[in-house]
Amino acid sequence: MAAAGKEIALEGVRLTSPDKVLYPEQGITKRALADYYCTVADLMLPHVARRPISLVRCPAGRQRKCFFQRHAGSGVPPEVSEIQIEGLEETGAYLFIRNVKGLIALVQMGVLEIHPWGSRIDRPDRPDRIVFDLDPGEGLAFRDVVAAAHELRAVLAGLDLVAFVRSTGGKGLHVVVPIERRYDWSAVKAFAKGTAQSMAADAPGRFVTKISKALRKGRIFIDYLRNDATATAIAPYSTRARAGAPVATPLHWDELGPGLDPAGFDIRTVPRRLARMASDPWSEIARIRQRLPTAASRR
Repeated sequence: MAAAGKEIALEGVRLTSPDKVLYPEQGITKRALADYYCTVADLMLPHVARRPISLVRCPAGRQRKCFFQRHAGSGVPPEVSEIQIEGLEETGAYLFIRNVKGLIALVQMGVLEIHPWGSRIDRPDRPDRIVFDLDPGEGLAFRDVVAAAHELRAVLAGLDLVAFVRSTGGKGLHVVVPIERRYDWSAVKAFAKGTAQSMAADAPGRFVTKISKALRKGRIFIDYLRNDATATAIAPYSTRARAGAPVATPLHWDELGPGLDPAGFDIRTVPRRLARMASDPWSEIARIRQRLPTAASRR
């Protein structure tokens, strides 16, 4: 690492104002965030690289003005690439990264959240992941979300689908299903919607599939809407622009118990967790490619 005045070079990427504090509660600086992404890059990049991404940028830190960006514009470093996507040309070029240099360049942009598509840039119309976002309504505890995730996993297993789970850096969980890149977004969204609605129909007092806040009180919202072109979900190992510098963290299913505290996963604890872990909880996700069940095989 080379220092030059108020700049440093990290992995060959220019990082200005490295001492700027982005998370004031913990005193986490721009440089510390870049160092964090260097630490997790090998595990994170397979889920982020060469996918269109949307960003939450907080150039002055998380407590100041933040904004959402999905398209190219001024102030984008050269390590962040652009792609035009067929059918979406009128909205402008989308952003993506290729490697750890791209991660550091996002930090240079003041990015505190990275949200990739469920598809890759070579075939953006063919998703390779399905995401179910379990979001608890008012009055529920995290243990209720844990129970819902295990229930959803069982439903998916009954359809011969293997699923993975991650914390979101908030109060919910994401259950993620890797699939073959043979289906368009409409087919994937229809499957996710049907699965969510089936669970809500079986247990209407516990689950809801409508986004209305009033309907969600005391129930878990199964959000299937992330399964669409331009829709995104928080990346594994991405930070969140929230107090505590929380991190969306892949988990082993056997870690997911009623006593799990998602607030325990943050920019400082996650690297220590990875250093002591025997295996990456999502080590097999890239190797598993599954087909959606036929209508006849569903409940």
